[in-house]
Amino acid sequence: MQKKNQFSIIGTGAVGGYYGGLLQRAGFDVHFLVRSDYKQIKTDGLRVDSVNGNFTLPDVQAYNDPSEMPTCNVVIVALKTTANAALKKILPRVVGEHSLVLTLQNGLGGEAEIADIVGADRILAGLCFLCSNKIGPGHISHLDYGMITLGEYRADGEPGGISSRLNQLNKDLQAANIPTQLVEDLALARWKKLVWNIPFNGMSVACDCLTDELVRNPEKRLICEKLMHETAAASNAVCRPIEPDFLAKMIRNTEKMKPYAPSMKLDFDRGNPMEIEAIYGHPIRAAEAAGVNMPETKKLYEKLKKLNPAV
Repeated sequence: MQKKNQFSIIGTGAVGGYYGGLLQRAGFDVHFLVRSDYKQIKTDGLRVDSVNGNFTLPDVQAYNDPSEMPTCNVVIVALKTTANAALKKILPRVVGEHSLVLTLQNGLGGEAEIADIVGADRILAGLCFLCSNKIGPGHISHLDYGMITLGEYRADGEPGGISSRLNQLNKDLQAANIPTQLVEDLALARWKKLVWNIPFNGMSVACDCLTDELVRNPEKRLICEKLMHETAAASNAVCRPIEPDFLAKMIRNTEKMKPYAPSMKLDFDRGNPMEIEAIYGHPIRAAEAAGVNMPETKKLYEKLKKLNPAV
């Protein structure tokens, strides 16, 4: 019988706190790297309010120093991409000889940064379709969804296929009641995620509104649709084509979603730096290198840079 994976969670916020909490609740050995919430979580544990059922983990293996963490089979990177500079010090301390690194980050470029530290051959990536917020120290609110799309990272951008290690990770996540799907083509999946992130993250900040207003207001919705079409055109040039009905599906999903503040709006409202380069800068530059212009996306990118809180 194969031994269960052990998990390290790097970044115990809305994403890492939620998925790490589910893994621990399911009986996996989970170790959390925590920054500002360390004393709270060490004393009172981790609380998750979820549409699927609330739960509290009173005893959490929390650390504020990565050098004190054990080496685990799977290291989950759930930091915002704006904090990736810290990974140069963190990952060498927590990644062992046989560890895999699962990135749960937005946008483009995150895997390449991590590959420079640990090597491309040990990286898996997960794309989260999740409505979850951190609403207090050690307190996560899960509002909707939760699917993770899993794929093998390849530095050349080609499809990585479905490996045995990907299948094993998938089984572990499903055992924790985390919905998953496997993709052979991670790069294309990243661009498909950008089809939603590029319009709805940035427009929620630029218009100071939630997702429901963006799809309900005709003028704002039209801009979002233009941004989606630009992103699909960029994917076609940089990566591979996105099926035409996917864009309409994303709009329909957003119409059904509870009114939601995307992560970029939460960061802006809290005075934190936004993930502008990962979600906008990298895709725009990749598209330009492939001969495709993204004028509406550039406008939004420039506006967000002016609004971005100082680091």
